[in-house]
This record gives sequence, structure tokens and C-alpha cells, in this order.
Amino acid sequence: MTSEAPVPTPAVRVTVAGDAPYDVVIGRHLLGELPGLLGTGTRRVLVVHPAALAATADTVRADLLEVGYETYLAEVPDAEESKSAQVAAFLWQVLGQADFTRSDAIVAVGGGATTDLAGFVAATWLRGITVVHVPTTLLAMVDAAVGGKTGINTAEGKNLVGAFHPPAGVLCDVAALESLGRWDFVAGLAEVVKTGFIADPRILELVEEHAHALSEWGQTPTTDETWAVVAELIERSVAVKARVVGEDLKESGLREILNYGHTLGHAVELVERYAWRHGAAVSVGMVFAAELARLAGRLDDDVVDRHRAILTSLGLPVGYRGDRWEQLLSAMRRDKKSRGDLLRFVILDAVGKPSRLEGPDPTLLAAAYAEISKEPPAGRGPVAL
Repeated sequence: MTSEAPVPTPAVRVTVAGDAPYDVVIGRHLLGELPGLLGTGTRRVLVVHPAALAATADTVRADLLEVGYETYLAEVPDAEESKSAQVAAFLWQVLGQADFTRSDAIVAVGGGATTDLAGFVAATWLRGITVVHVPTTLLAMVDAAVGGKTGINTAEGKNLVGAFHPPAGVLCDVAALESLGRWDFVAGLAEVVKTGFIADPRILELVEEHAHALSEWGQTPTTDETWAVVAELIERSVAVKARVVGEDLKESGLREILNYGHTLGHAVELVERYAWRHGAAVSVGMVFAAELARLAGRLDDDVVDRHRAILTSLGLPVGYRGDRWEQLLSAMRRDKKSRGDLLRFVILDAVGKPSRLEGPDPTLLAAAYAEISKEPPAGRGPVAL
């Protein structure tokens, strides 16, 4: 079990710039911030949540009712099962039956799948209504809830249907992490490590220094020191994403660096029919990208080795089975970062120096895949949902 987390005083605010700037608030017991983000013009609020967070959603609803909002609850399936056209249609029906207007709002309480889904529904209802995210997992706090990318899955791939729709605010309440399972926490660390490799080397140092405590999350009481490290990792990761998104909301250039490890990672998720946690797939994808950069003569061996060392120390997978290359290649060609038949990869030239590799030779891709296929098969750990 985790111990009582220290109270950050005051809560940290990271502003995401752009046409509609908003704050990501990082702290503890933050629901009092919610009305300020929703605004006085909002009358109705739909709280979207998975079944496992029904009690939390009830608390949010009670708080909003107390300050005068007409509040509704909508329960959706857990994890990636919620990100479908059918579930989105269910939420549109709820909004329509409750007469939601453009001045009303959605509050998403849950992990990355819930914030992706709720954000997409908010973007498409009446061509855009307010959404506030209350992420409850590490992955959602540092990735899915921040940046305005929303989406649902189809049989052809992950997040192929979506919209750019920035939230009015994000409340990262670290208290939610106290009950987060070990492997959900570890899977979220993959996105934290990603931001370290692309932009903030201090993140990598913190993870290396505290890998044991982070990898054992929830197995023993969490010390004040570990809580402080987790809070700093969240703040630094959010700050990286905020800087990038503030300059490039719609992924026209710079924002693509946030997809480091995701081209192969998303393909693994599709081939595995979303039975892998997102962070586990991205972990394998980062090692693949590092090997690709090394084989292309762009990245030193020691940085590739550092990928494996950090991710392995956390219990994340760094290899994948060797008999799925054609399926993965087909999935990658449908990836949003591809242009026509041209595969595009985010790679590193060094730590903190992301770049792109377009249309790599097929033999280079196969060689990089062969390198990750040499690794032992991924254990149960953070892989399976």
C-alpha cells in the first residue's frame, strides 16, 4: 500500500499556451478548482467515468450540485473498450436527451482512454463544448489529458478518428495515484521516460536514481522522498508537453516529437488487439526507434543501451516476438504520422535532440526489428491489461 502523500503547497500550475491557454494543476485534493475551470456560464455538466471510478464520480457530482450545476453521470467501459463509435454515440444520446448546449460542459474522470473519449465527444457535440479533464492515472496525467488530442479507435487502428480540442483545464490530483496498481503506474512511467529522452535529461536522471522505488509502486509504503520525485516527474513531463503543444497544437511539425516510440507502439497495440497497456507498447517502440537511429548512423550505442537499462529497471518490456513483422509493418503504414506510403519515425540524434527519419530502407527497418526480437519475450507485468 502507498502511504499518505504530502500536500503540495501551493499546487503547481503549468500553463499550456496557444489560442485558448489553460492550466494543468498538479497537487492534492483539487476538486475545489473545478468550478473555476467550468466557469459561471455553464449550467449543465456531464461527468464521464468508468465503472471502477463510480464513487469518485459521485463525489464530483455532489460537489458540482452543491455549487449550482445541473450535473449528470455517464458510465463507460474501462480502458480501450470505451474508445469506440458505439460508446461515443451513447454519450451523444445522453447529451441530446439532457439538452446540452454550447455553453455546457463535460468533465472526464478516469484514465487516458476516458479523457480521449470524453474529449472527442466534447469536440463533436455542437462542434465543440467545454471539457475539463480529471485524470486518475499517471499515464493520463502526463500524456492523454494534456494537449488537446482526442480520439476513438476503429478496427483499422488506434486514434484514427479524432479531433484537436484543448480542454479548459486539467486537474492532476496526485491523491488518485495512491490506489493505482503497480503495473498501471509502471506503464505510465514509459511516457515520463519518453519526455526525458526527447527534451528533459533530468527526468532520466531522476528515474535512474529512484528506479527501484518507482518500479515497486504500491508494494511497500511510499516515502515522502518518492512522493516528491513522482510530483517532480509529473511536473517536468507536463512542462515538456506544454511547451511543445503551445507551439504546435495540430501536429504540423514540432509536436510530432511527442510520438517518440509510438509508431511501432501503436502497431503493437493493434496487433495485440489492445491487450497490451499503452505504456508497455511505447516502451518497446522507443527501443525500436533507438535501434533504428543507431543503424542509420544517427545515435550512439550508449544512448541505445541507456534506453534498455532505464526501461528494464522499471520492469517495462524492451523486446517483442519475432514473427509479427509483416503485421506490424502493415499497421505502421496506417499510422497518422505516415504520409502516403512514406513511413515517418521520430528518432533521436542524442538525448534531448529528437529528429525525424522519413522513408527508411526496408532492410533497415527489418534489422531494427531483428534487434528487438532478440530480447526475451515480455512477461506479464505491465503488458497485459
